[in-house]
Amino acid sequence: MWSFRKITSIEEPIFNNTLEKFYKLGIEGLVRENIQNSLDGKLSDSKMPVEVIIKTGVVKDSDIPGIEEVREHIASLKGENAYTIETIDLMKKEMSKHEVPYISFEDRNTKGLVGAEHGENVQKGDTWGVYAYKRGVHFIEEDNETENMRGGSHGVGKIACNAASDIYMMFFANCDETGKQHIGGTIQLIEHTLNDTNYRASGCFTREKDEVYYPYENNFGSIFEKKTRGLKIIIPYLRKQYRGEEKVIRAVCDNFFVAILEKKLVVQINGKYINEESIFNIVNDVTYYPEQNPTEIKQNFTPLYIDSYINNEPFNVEIEDLKRKYNFKMFLQYSENIKKARVAIVRGIGMKIEDKKVKRFVNSPFNAVLIPTNSEEDYFLKSLENESHTNLTCDHIKDPQIQKNAKRFLNNIDKEIGTIFNNILKAENPSDGKIDTSEVIYSTERSFRKDLSKETSTVQLTKGNKAGGKNLVKLKTNSKKNKKNKEEKEKKKKIREIIRRVRKKDGEDTEKERVRYPMHPEDVKRIVLNNRECLLFNFNNITQYKNEKICDISMGVIDGTGKTYETEFDITKNYSEIVDKGNDKKCQVDKNIIKDVSITDGQVNLEMRTTGEFNDSLKFIYYVEV
Repeated sequence: MWSFRKITSIEEPIFNNTLEKFYKLGIEGLVRENIQNSLDGKLSDSKMPVEVIIKTGVVKDSDIPGIEEVREHIASLKGENAYTIETIDLMKKEMSKHEVPYISFEDRNTKGLVGAEHGENVQKGDTWGVYAYKRGVHFIEEDNETENMRGGSHGVGKIACNAASDIYMMFFANCDETGKQHIGGTIQLIEHTLNDTNYRASGCFTREKDEVYYPYENNFGSIFEKKTRGLKIIIPYLRKQYRGEEKVIRAVCDNFFVAILEKKLVVQINGKYINEESIFNIVNDVTYYPEQNPTEIKQNFTPLYIDSYINNEPFNVEIEDLKRKYNFKMFLQYSENIKKARVAIVRGIGMKIEDKKVKRFVNSPFNAVLIPTNSEEDYFLKSLENESHTNLTCDHIKDPQIQKNAKRFLNNIDKEIGTIFNNILKAENPSDGKIDTSEVIYSTERSFRKDLSKETSTVQLTKGNKAGGKNLVKLKTNSKKNKKNKEEKEKKKKIREIIRRVRKKDGEDTEKERVRYPMHPEDVKRIVLNNRECLLFNFNNITQYKNEKICDISMGVIDGTGKTYETEFDITKNYSEIVDKGNDKKCQVDKNIIKDVSITDGQVNLEMRTTGEFNDSLKFIYYVEV
C-alpha cells in the first residue's frame, strides 16, 4: 500500500530541511497552507463561499491505511547525526501508540483534484498527478488572471502537512466532478535500507502498476472518507504543539479575516462556525484574544485590523518599483489609543501575508490593511512572497535586475506609508505658534575670569630680590585625573536653575525670586486611565525641595527629537479638574501654571480629569517652582 522508489545506494541520509521550516510555523502555517489551497480551488461559476471543515480528535492506529508497512520502514531507519537520531527515536516511540491524535481539513464548493484515474501519466488539465506525485511544483492554471490570484507559488506548501505529523505522514481524499472518490498520501523519511533494499526518503500511499503509480479508490471509512466534491487532508500523529482548538480558531481569524469578512470563506471547526458575523464575537472574546484594549495590543493585531477594515473608507495608495506604479487600497485607522503601528498586507484571495512594521513609525498610533486593487498588483505581491507565504522578500529572486526592482518596491512601501502617517501626525498635532519665553531668564554663570581661575594656578619666579619677582600662569593639563574630576563635577550639576521674577502675592511686601527646577523622569510616576491621569512626584531625594511645603507646577511637551516646548500644552484645555490629593483640594491654574500644590511627606500627588482634547501619547517634562 505504501510505495518507496528503490535506489542503488544511500547518498542523503537526512530529512528534508523544508520540513523544519514549516514545523517552526506551527498551526498557523498549517492552517494558512490548507485554507489557501481551498480558496485557490474555488468553483469559478459559484457565488457561494468556500467552506472549510476542520476537525480534530483521535483515531485508532488500526484504522490508518497501511500503518504496518510504515512501521517496518520506520523501524529500519538509522540516523547519522544527532538531529536525525533524535527524530527517528521520536518516530519509533509514536509508532507504539494505539490512540493517535489527528487533524483534518475538508473543503466544499471547490473543484477538487482532476485526473486521478491517470495517476502518474499526467494529461493536460490533470491536477491529481501534480499534487500526489510531483514535489516542488504546483499546477498552473491556463487562465492568467486565475493563476495570478492563486495563493500558491513555490510548490512546496504541501509539505506543511507532513511537517505537522510526528512521523511526517499525511493523506488526501478527493471527490471529483463526476463523484469518483480516490485517496493518496505521502510520508517523508530518510533514505534507508529495508530487507537489503535501498529506498528513497519519500513514500506514497498508492498502488503500482507496471512501475507507474495510480491512486486507490477510497473505500476507507472513518476519518478518511470524502463523499462530496472537493479535497480532504488528514494528518495523523498530530504534533503536540499543533493541538488545541483555540489555536486553530485564532489562526483562521488572523490569516483570513478579509476573506471571511468579504464572504469568500466560511470555516467550521469542530462544529463552531467562523463567518462574517461570528468573527466579531471571536475577536472580542478574551479566550482567543486576551489583549482587548487597543492600548494593550502589542502582539496580535487582528481585532484592530478588523476594526480598521470595517469602519474606515479605503483610499488609493500608489507604490512604485523601478518600472511602474502599483495601486493598492488602504483601510487606515488613526487613534491615540493605539501604541504599536502595524499594516496587514493582504493578498487578493483575502489571505494576510505579514504584519508590516513601517520604518520610523513602529510605535505610532496607526493600524491599517493594505490590499492590491487588481490581479496584476496581486501577482506582483505573489512573486515577492517567501515559500511559507508569511513575508514579502526579494531574497529568493535570483536575477539581479529583478531582485533590484523588488528591493526598490519593498523600500517604497515604507516610504509611501510613512509619508501618509507623517502627514496625519502633523494634521492631528498642529503647532500652536511661537513659544513665549519673555519672562524666563536662564541663569548661566559664564564669568570668564572665574572659569579661567579654576583651570589655572600661579607660579612666582624670582631673580635676585623678592621685589624683582614675576608671576607666571601655569595651565592645568587635560590629564586623566583632571578629566575624571571634571566629569564628576558635571554629573553632580544635573539640574540647571531657571530663575523667574514673580509678582508679589497677597500679604507679601516685595517681589521675590522663585527658583524653578525640571523634574528628573525617575522621580515622576504617571498613570493614564480612562478620562483620568495621576501624577506622583517624589522629592525625598532632592535637596532643593527640603523644608518646602508648597510649590507651583508647569508642564512642557517633548517631541520625537527630544526638543522641549514649554508653552505648547494648554493645561486648562486638556484638564477639566485638578485635585491636590495631599490636601484634597482643587488646584487653580493661572497663566498655564498649577498653583499652590502641597508637598506632603516629600511628595506631590495630583489627580487630573482629562478632556476630549487630551492626547495621552504626548511626553512631558515637569517643572516645579518653589
